[in-house]
Amino acid sequence: MVKATTPEKQLLIVEDDLGLQKQLRWYFEDYKVDVASDRLSAIEIVKKKKTAIVTLDLGLPPDPDGSTEGLACLDEILSISPSTKVIIVSGNEARENAVKAVSGGAYDFYQKPVEPEILGQIVNRAYHVYTLEEENQRLLAVKKEMPMDGIVASSPQMYFVCRMVEKVAPSDASVLVLGDSGTGKELCARGLHAKSAYAEGNFVAINCAAIPENLLESELFGYEKGAFTGAARTTPGKIEFAHNGTLFLDEMGDLPLPLQGKLLRFLQERVVERIGGREEIPVNVRVICATHQHLEEKIKTGEFREDLYYRINEICINMPPLRDRQGDVLLLARSFLDTFNKEQSKRLTGFSKEAIFAMEAHSWPGNVRELRNRVKRAVIMTDGKQITIEDLELKSGDTSDDNTFDLRTIREQAESKAISHALSNVGGKVGPAAELLGVSRPTLYDLIKKLGIKV
Repeated sequence: MVKATTPEKQLLIVEDDLGLQKQLRWYFEDYKVDVASDRLSAIEIVKKKKTAIVTLDLGLPPDPDGSTEGLACLDEILSISPSTKVIIVSGNEARENAVKAVSGGAYDFYQKPVEPEILGQIVNRAYHVYTLEEENQRLLAVKKEMPMDGIVASSPQMYFVCRMVEKVAPSDASVLVLGDSGTGKELCARGLHAKSAYAEGNFVAINCAAIPENLLESELFGYEKGAFTGAARTTPGKIEFAHNGTLFLDEMGDLPLPLQGKLLRFLQERVVERIGGREEIPVNVRVICATHQHLEEKIKTGEFREDLYYRINEICINMPPLRDRQGDVLLLARSFLDTFNKEQSKRLTGFSKEAIFAMEAHSWPGNVRELRNRVKRAVIMTDGKQITIEDLELKSGDTSDDNTFDLRTIREQAESKAISHALSNVGGKVGPAAELLGVSRPTLYDLIKKLGIKV
């Protein structure tokens, strides 16, 4: 018998067979169960209560042998409560209706006759996805409290980064932000600027890898009229423009060696000389650098000055890759979906269960930027009400080895993956994880020990 993992889990059973109604109500006795025999009574319940899960028979009166009433009921439920997970439980033209229902936003399809144990597993899994999405919505509602504008996160890894930003921002220390492309290094720099004494000044960002070497010096330091061909007027550089503000040098590892020496002098003396000029101009600026490269390796090969490295690296902040940010993928995906729903004037209700598991299994080599692009493309291209795994162009979330035929190995891989997934979604707490997995706490402890899982 299925036990509720939290109080007041709302389950609505829409079924015109009174015998099956009683059977399912008994089986889900620890859920807060409502029953309805037709579309109108089901819609009334959904309007009044925050229904998490609905099991829906497509053959409802006055069309018990067809599916028109059931599909209409599905559409109305999702229009009222887009976050509700609707599981179609029907025996009428199963395959054809499964396609219609899932493309219409249903979470899953289960063909009669009903085996309560199997249906119970589907309901539990649907509720797990529902609670994840609800928690993500709650976190999105309070994301303005994050110390970095634009950061959407709930993982302990990003919590640590945010706390570092709060501590470091008020100081005058030079900061080096490290991380792969797409991890949010500029957002981190903007967070440091916003919390610093320089917040009222300009935030000036320059990408050292995007500007040709022969132009980068004039961009940074400026030039006097007549300093070179085409210098028709005196032009201050980016460093001067950042006076009393923050200068963000992105892709610092690509800065040419000759400019590294000139930048080092500026960092030591806090004065600049424009190209073709002789006057030293004092500049008060907070300097933040970022790179995805290993500067220590570039020092060994002579491509980066060691004295400059220690000058810019008074404090180092590491931005974790998205694959290491526990729980942030779905949170970010939902945030991007809300954004692009508004931009594209769409009303997509969320992600299919296959899409959710695929996103959690994907390694995200392009990090947050890749996730954003995939969600945007999916919102533009999808024809359904939910984003599917095909819309995201991702592979299935099943990462088991297809070449392994040993049943014990396959079982242990599946158990290890399920336990690790459950633990990550409840903050490593064994009790709640055991409830999610449907096993006792002692059993879960035994499995954790047997499989060598770190809690």
